[in-house]
Amino acid sequence: MEYTIVVAEMADSPATLQYLAPYTGAALAEYFMYRERHTLIIYDDLSKQAQAYRQMSLLLRRPPGREAYPGDVFYLHSRLLERAAKLNSLLGEGSMTALPIVETQSGDVSAYIPTNVISITDGQIFLSADLFNAGIRPAINVGISVSRVGSAAQIKAMKQVAGKSKLELAQFAELQAFAQFASGLDKTSQNQLARGRRLRELLKQSQANPLPVEEQIATIYTGTRGYLDSLEIEQVNKFLDELRKHLKDTKPQFQEIISSSKKFTEQAEILLKEAIQEQLERFSLQ
Repeated sequence: MEYTIVVAEMADSPATLQYLAPYTGAALAEYFMYRERHTLIIYDDLSKQAQAYRQMSLLLRRPPGREAYPGDVFYLHSRLLERAAKLNSLLGEGSMTALPIVETQSGDVSAYIPTNVISITDGQIFLSADLFNAGIRPAINVGISVSRVGSAAQIKAMKQVAGKSKLELAQFAELQAFAQFASGLDKTSQNQLARGRRLRELLKQSQANPLPVEEQIATIYTGTRGYLDSLEIEQVNKFLDELRKHLKDTKPQFQEIISSSKKFTEQAEILLKEAIQEQLERFSLQ
């Protein structure tokens, strides 16, 4: 917390102070940005600020619009979020990254405030209460979550391996919902459901447990290429933990290739396939 500033207004604070709190935080972040520092500001959450602004506007007898919000609520948030910037060399190259949080009612992402903020930002991560209650952490709804700049930050190897995983997970979610009402599924659909469950399992991650990008690539490749299909779901994470250790101990060239070339080369794929086959054989003997 030594480099963290918290600007807080409680739920029982006046609406005017709740409305002003995000602007206070933005001003503090800008102070450091213009002093050649890199800052991250998290707005938790802009739904509450919009509600405070709606309360103020209604008390001032301003004409209400959609969901009783005033007509300039979009301008309210765009003006706030567009203060985030990366300065050029003449201004010191400081930066301010904004991470707005918006609450949805019953998971309705099409409500007024969520759609406003989505249209302003460079993407969104949609957290699902249903996934959270099902034990999936982080509880990210892959079908709705979008990044307009994320691919620019990925190395080529990750794009090569994980390119189709989002589509597969989205199709799995649709098929899973359909399967609840269907009396019988063909073999292809059953295989797709089994693959999707294992992909979802490998994406589970414990708190404060980041993986190097080389290990992420190996993990995703193992799932998307069907090597986990023969395992029980309860065995997936144990197998992947042992695979990552085995790959690191016996095939250090794999990590060297990925880290140096940033590409998933043919040689890297051969090394990874060998490690997976070896681990499958070892795992079957346990």
